[in-house]
Amino acid sequence: MLQARQLEVRRGPSKVLCGVDLQLHAGRVTGVLGANGAGKSTLLSALCAELPLAAGEVMLNGRALADWPDQERAHCLAVLPQHSTLNFGFRVEEVVGMGRLPYATGRQVDAQIVRAALAAADSEHLLGRSYLQLSGGERQRVHLARVLAQLWPGGVGQVLLLDEPTSMLDPLHQHSILQAVRAFADQGGAVLVIVHDLNLAARYCDDLLLLNQGRVCSSGTPSQVLRPDVLHQVFGLEVLVQQHPERNHPLIIAR
Repeated sequence: MLQARQLEVRRGPSKVLCGVDLQLHAGRVTGVLGANGAGKSTLLSALCAELPLAAGEVMLNGRALADWPDQERAHCLAVLPQHSTLNFGFRVEEVVGMGRLPYATGRQVDAQIVRAALAAADSEHLLGRSYLQLSGGERQRVHLARVLAQLWPGGVGQVLLLDEPTSMLDPLHQHSILQAVRAFADQGGAVLVIVHDLNLAARYCDDLLLLNQGRVCSSGTPSQVLRPDVLHQVFGLEVLVQQHPERNHPLIIAR
């Protein structure tokens, strides 16, 4: 799927990422955690070739990312940035339909996929609305539907990179969106998602990568990464880590 080896990114003389290794696997969701400024968004930008690498390489399905033609790569890799700027009054279905631009599947098929992607993002009721009339959280869900439509329905060899897709959402929609992300992975796709909520990461991610000042501090399963000593080191936060009484994943409680 997607593999990064010894990634290094510089801004001027400063290293903002150093020696980062990462492997995204089919059918698994990998969460990226870290304090503000740890390098999470920089990592995502490096993984999709939006930032030049000072060292290291990114491979997509066994082939250097730089060797992929843009349209062919768009069939395998979709990216949801932290901020999506759109200042024209497109209808919601037109925004989601932008995810179908790399294809020539026809209007009828594309319309079905757009509706299905909106339903997956809990946004089908927004059909016909102007994008500019939506709240911040509604816009965020529409853009998630757009990248889902780009790779719909998901499968082995397809990779979804998401930068804080729940940042503007209420608690209910945080869960519904991450359930959609989980469903994409269950189809065989690989997902990388940047999240700040440790408990959401513990519930929905199979693997975690914890960054600290541009370096990997810890990686592994949620139980391996979400330990009180590690979280105190990275976030300066005293926590209790217990087992969720129903789901058995770690449950993080601030002291």
